Amino acid sequence: MMDINDHPILNKLIATVKKPSWAFPLLLFTLFIILSLQITKNESGFSTRPVSHTGFQFELSGSGTCDGSVPVRAVKRSIVEFGGVGDGVTSNTAAFRAAMRWMKEFEGRGGAQLIVPKGQWVTGSFNVVSDSTLFLEEGALVMGSQDPKEWPIIEPLPSYGRGRERLGGRHISLIHGDGLTNVVITGQNGTIDGRGKMWWDLWWNRTLEHTRGHLVEIMNSKNILISNLTFRNSPFWTIHPVYCSNVVIKDMTILAPLNAPNTDGIDPDSCTNVCIEDCYIESGDDLVAVKSGWDQYGTSMARPSSNIIIRRVSGTTPTCSGVGIGSEMSGGVSNIRVENLHIRNSAAGVRIKTDIGRGGYIENITITNITMENVKVPLRFSRGADDHPDDGWDPKALPKIKGIFISNVVSYNSRKAPMLLGMEGAPFEGICMKNVSLLGLPPTARWNCEHISGFVNGVLPAPCSLLQRNASVTCA
Repeated sequence: MMDINDHPILNKLIATVKKPSWAFPLLLFTLFIILSLQITKNESGFSTRPVSHTGFQFELSGSGTCDGSVPVRAVKRSIVEFGGVGDGVTSNTAAFRAAMRWMKEFEGRGGAQLIVPKGQWVTGSFNVVSDSTLFLEEGALVMGSQDPKEWPIIEPLPSYGRGRERLGGRHISLIHGDGLTNVVITGQNGTIDGRGKMWWDLWWNRTLEHTRGHLVEIMNSKNILISNLTFRNSPFWTIHPVYCSNVVIKDMTILAPLNAPNTDGIDPDSCTNVCIEDCYIESGDDLVAVKSGWDQYGTSMARPSSNIIIRRVSGTTPTCSGVGIGSEMSGGVSNIRVENLHIRNSAAGVRIKTDIGRGGYIENITITNITMENVKVPLRFSRGADDHPDDGWDPKALPKIKGIFISNVVSYNSRKAPMLLGMEGAPFEGICMKNVSLLGLPPTARWNCEHISGFVNGVLPAPCSLLQRNASVTCA
């Protein structure tokens, strides 16, 4: 496969950018034509390729918004018609499961919609179906069962090889789906509450037997929309699409206590064509984390996460990052665009996490228009997660990191300078920063850099010497 940096036409065009101002649009147009005709990885830093599919539409390059239109379902019924009782006490597990069996009859025939009206609806886990809409009306509150038996044990994900927290299987998510097409979970800002404290206590007390369940997990599916709801108190990661394509998650509020363990907001995992936008998240872990499998299980399955846009996300996490990539990234992560992020009172703004044994790659990551307030470490590349699924991990499996483009970043009341730590034998290459201002750092703060290389333009305070100043750098 040809490296884009070795392409003679591109090298000639890039050289012209330093000359007349009209050359830059010509460069973009020519890049599009060349990359459309060649099957090659996009390592140029230009995230301009549109993502084309038959589901919800969006462009990776972009401004604007993703299509979150809710399809019209001709057939609709209320959970009450299946025996549901919204008194906050009665179990509605049987009612939700019966409703899903009824909805399955309309797969391929326009689908059906289940309405959850105002009330408090206690339920255990249930599986959604294809061509379905789960619609929570204003005032509707779906509450996770406090009986662990209503969160059955299922097989571990093949790209993890075991439960993420414990060996063996894992608890199913409250709302689950596998092998589906055209699934919508939406409403009039209704709420789904996982009531996760029971699970957090098991984790804190070291009495957890199986990995905790997510609030929503959709697997092996395509054309998924999750929008206009409040999710809170997930036992584990809140929204977890895995092995999916064409996923839109927008206009969501996701809340968990700031000390609730591993309550990530949104974790696309081995997914392609994902749009996450206009969300507010408070959690005890990453607000958004892009993943793709764990060590040898992830590299063996080789299901990357790619073509993902994360924009207009705001929130706080005192222990982790606004947007994280990894540390489980063994299947590869590429073509990610993060823009218009607003992070406050957090441990890190944007963080790339990996480790020896991970293998895989992270490439063509664009991070732009980021505002941070009271963030301890605004930009962080870290190694040494030091967790592996079992003794079968390969210490020679090193990740490859190339093409990290960071521009238009302002951090107020920063406490530490960036920590950019690559790995010996696996340096982080092709880092580009432009217009990065880190305000409020103590006078003694210094960048901490190891095993990285790249260029900067307009970065204050002065970065480490491994990042060379270059006034022509665009980081586009």
